[in-house]
Amino acid sequence: MNKMNMVEGMYAKKDVPKFNVGDTVKVLVKLVEGDDKVRLHPFEGVVIAKSSAAGAQANFTVRRVSYGEGIERVFPLFSPGIERIEVVRSGKVKRAKLYYLRKKVGKRATKIESQGKV
Repeated sequence: MNKMNMVEGMYAKKDVPKFNVGDTVKVLVKLVEGDDKVRLHPFEGVVIAKSSAAGAQANFTVRRVSYGEGIERVFPLFSPGIERIEVVRSGKVKRAKLYYLRKKVGKRATKIESQGKV
């Protein structure tokens, strides 16, 4: 077995919820504050992209608007720095990448139709 398959096997054991592009997620990230002090910092936003890579290379991009400024973070899916991922709201979109949200302002940048509406 080569080393890449061994590393991917380690990370694949992590439980990750099913979420898609357009969903609003809360990612709880571990922050080291001191020698042995760790706290969880939530980052909540809309998933605007997911990579098509499998295994340890998979990542996703979350965008949120804070004080009128757009912030995007790219998270590796199986990162040890992520404690857990919570799906807050499901969204219904017709595109694989939501890069057009970068140009939107206000409620239009965060509001995406839910699955219940047709």
